[in-house]
Amino acid sequence: GAINYEIGQVHHREEEKADTAAFIRFLEDLLSAYPSGKIALVLFNSRIHHATGLQPFLKEHPRLQLVFLPPYSPNLNPVEGLWLWLKADVVNNIFFEKFYKIRLHVSQFMNRINKQPMETIDRLLVRL
Repeated sequence: GAINYEIGQVHHREEEKADTAAFIRFLEDLLSAYPSGKIALVLFNSRIHHATGLQPFLKEHPRLQLVFLPPYSPNLNPVEGLWLWLKADVVNNIFFEKFYKIRLHVSQFMNRINKQPMETIDRLLVRL
C-alpha cells in the first residue's frame, strides 16, 4: 500500500504472495495512477524492495525514486499506521468463514477511507 500525502489517496493491491513480481505490479499501478512527474516512495527495508530483479524495472522507469527508512523503524512509516487501523476496523476479533469475505471487508475499508482523504492523513500523521 501507499499513501499520497498531497491528496490523501491510499493505493493498495492485494496479492497472494509478497514477492518482487507483486511489488513490480504495485509499482505499475502507481505509475498508471500518476502518469507524469516523479514518484518518491518511502519504504522499509524489505528484501523485495532491494531485490536484484527489481533493478531493470527501476532503470526502465526513472521517475520512480525509492527512499529507504532506517532499519527497524516502523514508527517512521505512516503505512504501518494504516495497517494497524485496517486490522482494528476490519479483522480484529472477527471470524471470517471464507477468505473472500476478508478481501471484501478490506476493499470496503479502503473505499471508505478514500472518501475522506484529509481525515485519513490527519489520523495517520498524529501517529508519527
